[in-house]
Amino acid sequence: MTRRTLVLVAVITMALASQPASAGGPNQGSGITAIPIVTGLAYPAAFTIAPDGRIFYGERLTGNIRVYNPSDGSNKLYAVIPGVQSQGERGLLGLALRIAAFPIVYAYATRLVNGTPTNQILKVALVPTVIFTSNVPSQQIHNGGRILFGPDGDLYAVIGEAGNPSNSQDLSRHGGKILRMTATGAVPPGNPFQGSLVWSYGHRNSFGFTFDPLTARLWETENGPECNDEINLINAGANYGWGPHETCSSPPPPPANTNQDGPNPVMPLAWFTPTIAPTGDAFCVGCGLPSSEGTLFFGAFNTNTITRVVLDSNRTGIVSMQAVYTHPNPILSMERGPDKAIYFSDPSGIYKLVPG
Repeated sequence: MTRRTLVLVAVITMALASQPASAGGPNQGSGITAIPIVTGLAYPAAFTIAPDGRIFYGERLTGNIRVYNPSDGSNKLYAVIPGVQSQGERGLLGLALRIAAFPIVYAYATRLVNGTPTNQILKVALVPTVIFTSNVPSQQIHNGGRILFGPDGDLYAVIGEAGNPSNSQDLSRHGGKILRMTATGAVPPGNPFQGSLVWSYGHRNSFGFTFDPLTARLWETENGPECNDEINLINAGANYGWGPHETCSSPPPPPANTNQDGPNPVMPLAWFTPTIAPTGDAFCVGCGLPSSEGTLFFGAFNTNTITRVVLDSNRTGIVSMQAVYTHPNPILSMERGPDKAIYFSDPSGIYKLVPG
C-alpha cells in the first residue's frame, strides 16, 4: 500500500474513531442495533457457539466455563479451569470449539506453573489437559488470549508480548505472535518457520482475530500504545513491525513509528489515533444486517462501539468504515454464530446484532 493511501486511511479512521454516537443504540442511519441473549454473567471475556446453538462462555476471573442453552434458558457449569490467575489482564481469556463427533472445548488461561503465572492452552475434558505452555511468563498486561480453529482444522492463538516489545521480534519466544498448532499442540505441516508454532510475529497485544468465510484469510485487531491501534490482514511468516524501537512520535510518520522493527515490516490496513482498544471481530456473511453483506465488524473497549468495515473487491484492502452501533458497556469478544448472525459479549452479557 502506498504512503498516500495509508495516510488517507489514517485520516478516515481517526475521524471515525472520534465520531460521537448515541449510547446503547444504533448509530444514526445504520439500521443496526443489538438484543440481549443472556445477561447477568460474570465477565464473559470469551465465548463460542456450538452448531446446536448452545453458547459456551468463560468467566475471566473465576476460570468457570458455563453453557447457556437459548432453547430452554438453562445455564449450567461445564468445567472449571483450576488455578486461574486473574490479576490485571490475566484470566480465562479464550475459548474455542473443535467440532468432531461432538464439540470439544479448548481454553486459553493464565495459570500458576511452578509458581509463575503462565499462559496455557488446555483441552477441556473431565481432567483438563495442557497442550501448550507459553515460554514467556505472563505479566499483568498484554496476554492476548484469542484462540480459534481455522478452516484448515488447526488451532490459532494470539499471545501478547507481556509488556516487552523485544519479545515480538524474537522468533524463539511465544510473546507477540500469532501461533498455529494442531489440536494436540504440535507444529503442523506448512508453518512458515521450520519446527516452530509461529505463524506471524511483530505483534503487540490482540484481543481479536477471525477468518473471512469467503477467502479463509485471517484478519486481526491489535492494540497499540497511546497511538496506532490496528487492523491487520495476516499472512504466514510476516512481520508486523512491533518492537523495541516503537514510538508515537514522528518521524517516521504513522503507522511506521510503531511498526519499524525487524525485516520488511507490514503496515496495518487501518490504524486509530486516539486509540479505541479494538477487541473481537467477525464477518457478516448471511448475517441479515442492512448494507452489511461481506463486511467485517469489530468491537472497541474504549468507545463501546461496533464498527463495520467494507472491503475492496479483492477482499484484501479496506474501502470504508462506519461505527454502526454504540453499546452501554465496553465490547469484549465477537463471534459469527451457526445461524450466521453476529454475537458479542460485554462484561455482563452476550448479545446479537439485529436490524434496528
